Amino acid sequence: MGAILGVVLLLFAVRLVQIQGIDADDYAEAAANLRLATIEIPTVRGDITDASGRPFAMSVEVRTVFVDPAEVRADQRDEVVRELSQRFDLSAEEVAARLDARVDGQPSRYEVVQRGVSVEEWEELDALGLHGVSAERAYKRVYPEQTGAANLVGFVGTEGYGLEGLEAVLDSTLAGEAGQQQVEVGSDGTQIPMAGGLVKEPVPGRTVRLTLDMDLQWYAQQALAERAEELGAEAGNVVVMTRDGQIKAMANYPTYDPNDFASATAEQRRNGAVADAFEPGSTNKAITVAAALEEGVTTPDTVYTVPDSIRRHDLEFRDSHPHPTQRLTVNGIMATSSNVGAIQIAEELGAEKMYEYLRRFGFGQPTGLDLPGENAGILTDPQHWSGTDLPSISFGHSVSVNAVQLAGVYAIVANDGIRVEPTLVAGTVDPDGEFTAAPEPESERVISADTAADLRLMLEGTTGEMGTARQARIDGYRIGGKTGTANRINPETGTYQGGGYVSSFVGIAPVDDPELVVLVVLHNPQEEYYGGEAATPVFTDVMSFALKTMQVPPTGTEAPKLRMEE
Repeated sequence: MGAILGVVLLLFAVRLVQIQGIDADDYAEAAANLRLATIEIPTVRGDITDASGRPFAMSVEVRTVFVDPAEVRADQRDEVVRELSQRFDLSAEEVAARLDARVDGQPSRYEVVQRGVSVEEWEELDALGLHGVSAERAYKRVYPEQTGAANLVGFVGTEGYGLEGLEAVLDSTLAGEAGQQQVEVGSDGTQIPMAGGLVKEPVPGRTVRLTLDMDLQWYAQQALAERAEELGAEAGNVVVMTRDGQIKAMANYPTYDPNDFASATAEQRRNGAVADAFEPGSTNKAITVAAALEEGVTTPDTVYTVPDSIRRHDLEFRDSHPHPTQRLTVNGIMATSSNVGAIQIAEELGAEKMYEYLRRFGFGQPTGLDLPGENAGILTDPQHWSGTDLPSISFGHSVSVNAVQLAGVYAIVANDGIRVEPTLVAGTVDPDGEFTAAPEPESERVISADTAADLRLMLEGTTGEMGTARQARIDGYRIGGKTGTANRINPETGTYQGGGYVSSFVGIAPVDDPELVVLVVLHNPQEEYYGGEAATPVFTDVMSFALKTMQVPPTGTEAPKLRMEE
C-alpha cells in the first residue's frame, strides 16, 4: 500500500511539474482565452445632406438597454420589472420573460430590453442602481421632420442597414465599418476592457451630399400635397432639375414619416417619381416636333391643314376640343396642342426616326440614378408597331415614361440639345470633412442648338394667348412649357375605359437663358384632369419659388412674336 501510494504521489508531482513548469505558458493562455471575448464597437453612419450640408438623415448616439438575468437581485426583481415596463412602454409580462430567458438550458446573460434609448434616459435609469440592468453604446438614425424627401431618402432598419431609398442604395458608403475589442469576462459576467485589446478601429461612414435643395424640396412637397388632396388625385410627383441634369427636388404624394416607417404602407413609401410609369400625353409632342425639325422635314413656320379629327385604320383621333379646320404652323400646333397636327408631323418623320429620337431623349431605358424600384417605361421596337401606334405615340400614347425621364427631355431642350445624365449625388464627405465630388455624368448631343432654340420658342408660345398654358406665366420671367393629358390603363380591364387620366405640365425658365425645369404630374385627379387646369398651378407655384431660391435673375428680353396660323 505504501508503494502504491508513493507511485500515485509521484504521478501527481510529475503532472504538477508539467502544468506549473513545462506547459505553464500554454495553460495560462488557454485559461485567459476562456475569459476573453471579442465585442463589436459600433460606428457612426454617415449623414445624407442637401447641397449645402443640411441633413435629410443623421445619426445620434443612443443606448441599447439590456438585462443580465443572472445578475438581477431577487429583492430588486419587482422594481426592475416595474421600471423597465413603465419607461419603455412594455408589459410586465414581456420584461419578466426576459428575466427568465434561458439559452441551451442555462440562464441567459444578455437580453435586449429596448434599443434607441437616449443618453439622458439611460443616465436617469442607471442612477437607480438596478443590478443586472446595463446598456451599451449604439447609434440611432434620425430624420428631421418635414424635409419632404422621405420617399427618396428611405430609411434604416433596427439592425442599422439601409432598407429603402438612398439609405439602401448608398448603404456601403454610409455604413462605415464597426470596430472590434477584446474584453475579459468576469465571473459575474462583467466585461472588463483590456489594455491594448483593440483588435480593429471603427471606421465612420462617409456623409453623402445630394444635389437637392432642402427648402425647395420641402416647398415642392407641400405644393404637390395640397393640390393632390384638393383634386382628389391618387398620387403625384414634382421634379425640379437644372439644365445640366442636377435634381434639385423630387417630391412625391402620398408620403410618410421615415421615423415611423413601420406604420406606412408600401404605397406611401414608394418613390413614384421613378417607380410610376405613365403615358406622357401631349408633353411628348416636344420630341415629335424636335425630331421633325432636326431631320429637316418641317420648320416652325410650315403650315398644315388641321381638322379637329383624323382617321387612321380603325381609330378616329381627335383634338381635345372640337374646332373648324384650321391652317396652323408648327408653332400653332404646339401652342394649341393639336393631336391631329402632331400626327401629320410624325407621319412625315416616319416610325423608325420617331423611335430613334425617343431613345435618344431617354425613353425606354434607365435614368442612371440607380434608385430602387425604377420603372424604365415602355417603348416597343417599331417593327412591332401596329398601324395606329405612330399616330398614338406622336401625342404621347402607346408609350410610357417615369417623371425623371420626362423632366430630362425638357432639360435637353433647355441645355441647347445636350443630354446630361440626371444626378442626385454631388459627392461624399469623409470624417475629416474633406469633400470628394462625384464623377462627372455622361453627356451626349441629342439635337442641335438651333433646333433646341426653335423648340423653346414654340414652348413659350403655349403660354401665349393661343396657348393651352396661359396659367403658367410668371411675372418677370419668360416661361415655356407643355401641358399633358393622357388616359390611364385600367388594370382591371387592360383598357382605357374607367382608368382615369394623368395630368401634367413641364416647363422651362427663363426661356431666353434656361436654368430650371419643373415637371408636375398628377395621377387620376377627380375634380379637373386637363393638364393646363390641374397641374399648371403647381408648376407656377414651385417654379416661382425655385427661381427665387436659386437666385435666377429676371428675364431681360422680350418674347418674339411667333407666326401661329396662316
